[in-house]
Amino acid sequence: MTDDLFPGFDRHHVPVDEGVTLFARTGGQGPALLLLHGHPQTHAIWHRVAPVLARHFHLVLADLRGYGASDKPPGDADHGNYSKRVMARDLLRLMRRLGHARFAVLAHDRGARVAHRLGMDHPGAVERLALLDIAPTLAMYEQTTREFASAYWHWFFLIQGAPLPERLITADPGAYLRDVMGRRSAGLAPFDPRALAAYQAALAQPGAAHGLCEDYRASAGIDLEHDREDRKSVV
Repeated sequence: MTDDLFPGFDRHHVPVDEGVTLFARTGGQGPALLLLHGHPQTHAIWHRVAPVLARHFHLVLADLRGYGASDKPPGDADHGNYSKRVMARDLLRLMRRLGHARFAVLAHDRGARVAHRLGMDHPGAVERLALLDIAPTLAMYEQTTREFASAYWHWFFLIQGAPLPERLITADPGAYLRDVMGRRSAGLAPFDPRALAAYQAALAQPGAAHGLCEDYRASAGIDLEHDREDRKSVV
């Protein structure tokens, strides 16, 4: 559903875990650069910059586990199969199976949280790392204020127990998308209608609402445990 946004790019469905296949597009020439999207988007977020970056890099644009055209497994009881550690391992396997043992990463929002864990757990694989629009998850939760909770209401909505948020999102995926993305400073005006349509179609897929909820539930639980372990290791 996003082929017209990436002319000349190849499509891949790559098994990375038991029962989990990731979708990715590849294109361009040069050293490998993995691009990771945010919430509630897909790899389509990169469609305007991909042609420019492809002049200098071999791009791998992936959909995270639970998002886009990648698989959306049911969450574990502790949400561990959506931990950033597991999602980072997905991407390491994806890159290796595409022939890249070492690569650079450019990541935004939720993808940047996965990329942060990728860099922490697999520093030998990550040559360079650029993280857009995040502060460390543990710091965000520890410093939560009323202002933050009001502006980032979806952080606290999505971690509610299943199936409450899933049911509400599934009832009108387009409304959820417009509320999350449209309330930000620039609204929806900067977005290509084709990209918005792709995000909405992806979110309407079976299991998509559950996948993105599990991503956030993991961030409010098991991911914080991993972050605390990191903090202890450097103190």
